[in-house]
Amino acid sequence: MTKAKLAKTKLTEIVVVCSKCAKRQGLRPRAVRALLKEAAKRGGRQTVEDGPRAGRMKLRIVESGCLGPCPKRAVAVATGASVAAGRVILLDPAAGPEEALAAVLHPVLPLRAVPEFGPNTPLAAVSTDESQPDS
Repeated sequence: MTKAKLAKTKLTEIVVVCSKCAKRQGLRPRAVRALLKEAAKRGGRQTVEDGPRAGRMKLRIVESGCLGPCPKRAVAVATGASVAAGRVILLDPAAGPEEALAAVLHPVLPLRAVPEFGPNTPLAAVSTDESQPDS
């Protein structure tokens, strides 16, 4: 049996972009990558504190196949944190570089579990601390 070894990396985050969503939105093949890289470079220049590379963000942006949801007016994007939370980020293709980077790196996750509705999902019981809907 072999042991897994760990190695250091200078990457801040790995971002996975759905190429099918990007194509559906009419974006050129690496448009989302260019948008996020530009914002990371700008943000890194603005937050430099202790030397030339202290606040610099290094992103690895990878295009992949379908990530699951197929939004009509957005691009599906995933990061390590969003996948750990069981979520995919839906990014507006018209967003500016800083806005897109903030949405990807700091997504607003729900405070409590949002019920998933689908053809095979059973309905969850309402907990006692939640109010019943008015009839």
